[in-house]
Amino acid sequence: MTNRTPLAVLDLVPISTGSNAAEALHNSMDLARQAEQLGYTRYWFAEHHLNPGVAGTSPAVVLALTAGATSTIRIGSGAVQMGHRTALSTVEEFGLIDALYPGRLDLGLGRSGGKPPGGAPSGPPPEAHRTGNGLLIPKRPSLAHLFKSPRFAMQKKLLQLPEAKSQDYTEQVADVLALLRGTYRTADGVEAHIVPGEGADLQVWILGSSGGESAQVAGANGLRFAANYHVSPATVLEAADGYREAFVARDELAQPYVSVSADVVVADTEATARELAAGYGAWVRSIRTGAGAIQFPTPGQAREYTWTDEDRALVTDRVDTQFTGSPKQVADQLEQLQEATHADELIITTITHDHADRVRSYRLLAEEWSRR
Repeated sequence: MTNRTPLAVLDLVPISTGSNAAEALHNSMDLARQAEQLGYTRYWFAEHHLNPGVAGTSPAVVLALTAGATSTIRIGSGAVQMGHRTALSTVEEFGLIDALYPGRLDLGLGRSGGKPPGGAPSGPPPEAHRTGNGLLIPKRPSLAHLFKSPRFAMQKKLLQLPEAKSQDYTEQVADVLALLRGTYRTADGVEAHIVPGEGADLQVWILGSSGGESAQVAGANGLRFAANYHVSPATVLEAADGYREAFVARDELAQPYVSVSADVVVADTEATARELAAGYGAWVRSIRTGAGAIQFPTPGQAREYTWTDEDRALVTDRVDTQFTGSPKQVADQLEQLQEATHADELIITTITHDHADRVRSYRLLAEEWSRR
């Protein structure tokens, strides 16, 4: 890849209809190897739980497998959900992987534990609009129902020990950094030193969907930041701007560094790409209704879904901001996203029913990107 803006991969380890978790994991290992050959700069895994259509439950475990299947591409979490974890367990897990595969790991930390992304928004959401260069910034949908659903309460109960309380995220990130650097001290002066883990050659990232706590924590600690256009396209600009405004230079990073995600499907023609992406709306719908991600449907299965106006309103922001088309069309849209957000890097997530179509999408994009 020769384009000045690197491309990376975000993988949810999706399970397609008619498939299973084992096949999904084998597909991810294959895609990671091919992404390395195609010149993608890093390969990240997300963390999701209780989703029938997603096998990426433990980034650290999948990363250990991927490290052995690849040799040069950076690998990481996008992101570890810190709401049900401790700083110690996180540094220990990534320290173990780094001990065998030093210098390749990205530790992406995400805020979770019951709060809506970005906190509770104030005032009505702005209407959909386009930036000066034409990038769509859609209206933000209301997702308050997700955090009140019985399924969400069950997930929290199963992930956390009884009576456990999530640590304040700002404090938790500070603890992770102190444990990695060997500077952790309790209030009464007791030191903690993790082996392996302390001194690990990791890049620490913060992932966020708004200009709130996550962006502020990333900036204040001089860390790299990933803004989620593919999850919350309505708030991507405020996320990137909030991070840059809060950024304080540190030894590890002298200037802000932002990666912006995009959901992408590429094929030889726009019509083919749209056909391959037909299941995306139903898949997003399953997540946002609180049911959990379904197994990714075939285009034919997707066309059989019955849609209400409420369903469409729930997924419009995601469907309308998915970049779907020929290599040139999608690359043009990615350049538009980069220009609007001033991203230093773009991270691509692609889901299709058939693994071969997914691999081909990444290949076509890499080939087009290298010509620019």
